[in-house]
Amino acid sequence: MIDLLKIGNLEIKNGIIQGGMGVRISCASLASAVANCGGAGIIASVGLGESRLEGVNYPGGYNAANADALREEIRDARKMSTKKGVIGVNIMHALSDYPSLVETAVEEDIDLIICGAGIPKDLPKYLNGKDIKLLPIVSSARYSNLICEAWKRNGHLPDAIIVEGPKAGGHLAYTKEQLDNPEYVENALETIVKDVVEESKQFGQIPVIAAGGIYTGADIRKAHGWGAAGVQMATRFVPTLECDASDAFKWAYLNATEDDMQIILSPVGLPGRAIKSPFLERVMNGEKIEFRCDYKCLKTCKPQESPYCIANALIEAQKGNLKKGFAFAGTNAVKCTRDSCLDKSGKFITVKTLMQRLSDEYHASK
Repeated sequence: MIDLLKIGNLEIKNGIIQGGMGVRISCASLASAVANCGGAGIIASVGLGESRLEGVNYPGGYNAANADALREEIRDARKMSTKKGVIGVNIMHALSDYPSLVETAVEEDIDLIICGAGIPKDLPKYLNGKDIKLLPIVSSARYSNLICEAWKRNGHLPDAIIVEGPKAGGHLAYTKEQLDNPEYVENALETIVKDVVEESKQFGQIPVIAAGGIYTGADIRKAHGWGAAGVQMATRFVPTLECDASDAFKWAYLNATEDDMQIILSPVGLPGRAIKSPFLERVMNGEKIEFRCDYKCLKTCKPQESPYCIANALIEAQKGNLKKGFAFAGTNAVKCTRDSCLDKSGKFITVKTLMQRLSDEYHASK
């Protein structure tokens, strides 16, 4: 076992929070498997209801479809979490239906809510007195302090703070210049974690969680040495049997090389890290992928100016159609190899196997 992570009265026995990955990469299957192994399993709320809207006049429309889908995933995860482990949700502040998703998670008595892609100053107001842990994602001590100050005025400090470094996959809260600087990318997480640990002391004992670039048990031990109480990991959970992505999506990780990892400018105005695909090649060559936006799922998206619909692209990728989409991934996707991610029969390893390996790596790194 890896050192216990305590967030208030919530205990994460293996000290690992599985990162939320949309669209439909981390749902009930992956989250419950992680929870059953002593970690915190996280359901990503973004894009869950899209399939319910295809050719259907869904009662309540877009917001209702997403809320109902999130409710179903939470309940399914609870049913599959045979050991009654920790289940949480990741809800992006940038989502246009952010309020209804938070309300749904609270109604379902979720264990914790992780919130990034913005500064969720209003998150505590949704709790209605319930003991649900709130974990904002930050990229600097400055943003951490902004959130702590805002929440303190409402009588609720963060229960933990997740520091996401520039090695993470998906949308990133860093500039293109920072992401193009190898030295910065390599060392930023350690520096920011230490800064947030120090700065957060003025608000009390707030656990700090290191994320973005954590891949091995040895990485977890390093993060503990920086003062982190625990870690969040996402990339290494993708090529597992229980991950909700298609096998083709998982194989994109196993086949990825250093040259395949690229920083893209997302239509929502943020840089992001992804694996090269035929779809991205078309976009990089200046092609505009025609689409119709029915929902405006992200507050910052400008459909009339976007070269493609990122929601559609991520949905297609989850299904394994990389000609019409692409896979977000952290820098460590290149470490996902056949030898490390497949069992002797050629199947993806289970989350249980992965968690045991992480524990073995952790203890071997003393």
